[in-house]
Amino acid sequence: MAAEPLLRLDRLRKAYGALVVTDDVSLAVQAGELHAIIGPNGAGKTTLIHQISGLAAPDSGRILLDGEDITHVPMHQRVRRGLARSFQITSILPGFSALENVALAVQARLGSSFRFFGSAAAEEALNRPAMEHLATVGLSGRAHVPAGLLSHGEKRQLELAIALATEPKLLLLDEPLAGTGHEDAERVIATLHQLKRRYAMVLIEHDMDAVFALADRISVLVYGRVIATGTPEEVRANPDVRSAYLGEEAA
Repeated sequence: MAAEPLLRLDRLRKAYGALVVTDDVSLAVQAGELHAIIGPNGAGKTTLIHQISGLAAPDSGRILLDGEDITHVPMHQRVRRGLARSFQITSILPGFSALENVALAVQARLGSSFRFFGSAAAEEALNRPAMEHLATVGLSGRAHVPAGLLSHGEKRQLELAIALATEPKLLLLDEPLAGTGHEDAERVIATLHQLKRRYAMVLIEHDMDAVFALADRISVLVYGRVIATGTPEEVRANPDVRSAYLGEEAA
C-alpha cells in the first residue's frame, strides 16, 4: 500500500474573470520527494504556488498537507503546520547579518517562549540553530556579513536557510535560479541536492537542465492544466509534452 502523500492537491481551480489559470489541478507529493512543476510562461505555475502557500485562495478544490485540509488555513498557520516558501517572495533584511536573518526566523518559530529566557541563553538558543542552517546551505563562512552585501546566489542560499529555520515538512521553491550566474546556480543546485530526501520540495524552475537533474517527478502545466506527470525520463519522452512545451529541448 502506497504511503499517504505529504501534499495532495485535489481538483484545484482558480479563475480571474474569464481567465482560468488553475484548471482542475490534481497532484500528489510524497515525503522526501522533489516534485518539479514546469510549463511555458502563463501556464499558471506561480498562481498554483500562491494557492499552496495561502497567498491566493482557490475557487474550488482542496489542499491537504500531511492529511489535513489546509485549503482555508491562513498563510502563517500553514507555516506553523510545516509549509515554507522560498525565493520569489523574499524575506531578507539587508542591513542584518546572514546569521541575524536566520536567527530572527528561529525566534519567529519559537515565538513567545523566549520571554522566559535570559538574554545570553536566548541568544545562544537562537544562534546555534541559525548557524546549523547556514552550514546546511554552505554559508557558515558568511554568517557575519550583512545580507545586503551577499552575492545574488548567496542571497538565494540565505533565503533557503531562513525557510529551513521554520522546520518545514515541505519547501515551495519558486524559481530559485532566477537571476543567478553559472557559479551561483551550481551552488544552489548542489544545496538542493543535499536537501533531497530530508525535505519534500515543490520546485518551479525554468532551467530545464536543473529540473531534470534534481526532480524525482515532474508535472507539466499548460494553460492551467496538468498534461503529464512522471519521472524525468517519462516526461522527456511524452509526445504531448514535447509538442506543447519541451520541443527541441527534449531532443
